[in-house]
Amino acid sequence: MRTVIVAAGIVIEDGKVLLSRRKQGSHLAGLWEFPGGKVEAGEDPRAALRRELEEELGIVTRIGEIVDVTFHRYEDADKAVLLLFFEADRESHSAEPRAIDVAEVAWCGPERLDPSTFPPADVAVLAKVEARLAAARIAAHCARGEAE
Repeated sequence: MRTVIVAAGIVIEDGKVLLSRRKQGSHLAGLWEFPGGKVEAGEDPRAALRRELEEELGIVTRIGEIVDVTFHRYEDADKAVLLLFFEADRESHSAEPRAIDVAEVAWCGPERLDPSTFPPADVAVLAKVEARLAAARIAAHCARGEAE
């Protein structure tokens, strides 16, 4: 069984997180995931994530700190995935995300983070993403001078 290193981005804007849907014909087709992709041999994971987000979604990003690291064996595909989740922010000059090399993209609130719609390797990070979404909503209320 081979192990693949994958970098994924947690991009949060206006209290929603950016998700992409896997293309038909791919492993885990139709499931939602945090966008990103494989880290090539010798490639820095942050550089890989920046490259993947531009190639797959057409966005220019600044990659921040690690949010979580997960490991999952996909016996049906005879591979294991070491998944590095990073904070990622769109640069001010970036285009809006679009589905270039994914089936679909969407900005989603916490109600859309149903574990059954994600690959098993992504499920462990959902609680951390929900907490970040809640914090972003509180910060937005405070910035507008509203009480929570």
